[in-house]
Amino acid sequence: MAAGDIVLGANQYGKAECRLVRVRRDTPVHELQDLNVTTQLRGDFAACHTDGDNSQVVATDTQKNTVYAFARRHPIASPEEFLTTVGRHFVEEFDWVTGGDFSTEVFAWERIVADGAPHDHSFLRSGRETRTAVVTLDGERSTVVAGLKDCTILKSTGSEFGGFPRDGYTTLPETTDRILATSLTATWRYVETGPHDGPDYDGPDYDGLYAGIRDTLLSTFASVHSLALQQTIFEMGKEVLERFGEVAEISLSCPNKHHFLVDLEPFGLDNPGEVFFAADRPYGLIQATVLREGA
Repeated sequence: MAAGDIVLGANQYGKAECRLVRVRRDTPVHELQDLNVTTQLRGDFAACHTDGDNSQVVATDTQKNTVYAFARRHPIASPEEFLTTVGRHFVEEFDWVTGGDFSTEVFAWERIVADGAPHDHSFLRSGRETRTAVVTLDGERSTVVAGLKDCTILKSTGSEFGGFPRDGYTTLPETTDRILATSLTATWRYVETGPHDGPDYDGPDYDGLYAGIRDTLLSTFASVHSLALQQTIFEMGKEVLERFGEVAEISLSCPNKHHFLVDLEPFGLDNPGEVFFAADRPYGLIQATVLREGA
């Protein structure tokens, strides 16, 4: 192969957004799980690209069917474990599949309250954040990344912003009391735990970890007196790493949902920090990764 030759680079393929709703009916009180699963396989697929040879192409429709069949065959204990089980199936079933990315969004539902009690089999789609999970397989190695998105949070005080440089284009006044609001996206990578041993694998409690990490992010946002959104998200990430040894690193992305005080003087009214205009754009976008040294 000479320099300048045209060759196939990294590639993967699969079935995107398989909407999967699983109802557990083994007791009179039903459980509802609502996922949006995407599979992406990697391996020896060169002949398909270069010669149109499909002999090693696991059809995306087959991948979709596998997701639904495994939802019936294997309990969805957590999205991370379900994705790992599905991904390991493809690696073990097809010799030329070496790995892939297997991801999902998880949509939350809560029980409808009827006659003063949560109903056994009626649900209301929750307005909470969307849980996310990605499992990457590369041979025997697996990497699990969990997270959340669309988590809109706000604190009405306990936030200031000042001490920033000023030049001829700076008009923003400094403030010692402002609304701080954002739509939090966070992803965290778990420390590798070794090979997966099938459907009975007793791995980390991913559901418990998710709940604890989520609560830590929110409680830290609420309790830290913010000097800047940058400082706040670093403290949020640091607190997660200090509390959860299972987490190797965490990345946070926070658009600053600006709230501007409305000038009511033309109407003969004061405005002691009570009436605001919520601007949707443009917005500051603050992003950072907090990790253990060497992670």
